[in-house]
Amino acid sequence: MPKKRHKPEEIVAKLRQVDVLVWQGQSLADAVRSIGVTEVTYYRWRQEYGGAEDRSGEASQGSGD
Repeated sequence: MPKKRHKPEEIVAKLRQVDVLVWQGQSLADAVRSIGVTEVTYYRWRQEYGGAEDRSGEASQGSGD
């Protein structure tokens, strides 16, 4: 079976879904399994896409010399 490539929008939606499930009391491991990825993938996505909102604000502040 070929590997599934997720689009950035899908990744952000799945990260939010895990946040909701954990907030509702489900364990992180169960929440990650329910979206169909491994914990390693979840943490990699969290590192890559988790702070996207903050990074866009930093880039606009740093460009003004």
